[in-house]
Amino acid sequence: MRAVHIGPLRPLAGKIVIAPYSDEWPRQYAAEAVKIRAALGERVLLLEHVGSTSVPGLAAKPIIDIALVVADTTNETDYVPALEAAGYALRIREPDWYQHRLLKGVRPDVNLHVFGPDCEEVQRMLLMRDWLRRDEAGRNLYERTKRELAQGDWTYTQEYADAKSEVVQVILARARAATGEG
Repeated sequence: MRAVHIGPLRPLAGKIVIAPYSDEWPRQYAAEAVKIRAALGERVLLLEHVGSTSVPGLAAKPIIDIALVVADTTNETDYVPALEAAGYALRIREPDWYQHRLLKGVRPDVNLHVFGPDCEEVQRMLLMRDWLRRDEAGRNLYERTKRELAQGDWTYTQEYADAKSEVVQVILARARAATGEG
């Protein structure tokens, strides 16, 4: 984790919090989308609300996850300064994982995931979101798993996220089988 983080690693101050679904989350995303589009204009190739807060009825960590696609994530001077001026801070640079960049926003708490065009991770995020929006069994399995894992003692949020990987793969396999995607 140290190799990809910009600035100090921030350990958790307590347990992972899983909050009941809130109708505020889509509104918060919409406000952030306006802010991001104003900062980047035509450099925004795709902007989507992803993660658990994008699934009506699903309990989640109250963090708005946003997927942003730009032409070239490695050309940080093309988008990072504008996003920093809009209140985001670059926290993660992962050259070995789809050239992913993560910027953090506050009030609301935002994880802004930046990827390049045709990134399979963006497609995976959208498939997961869309499947959970329509599959109650998958939504229930995911929420149950998240609640169980949230009871663990994690030093970093990423450890909790990694612990969900197995159930995410199960849900994605079901979604792919049902939709004919791979």
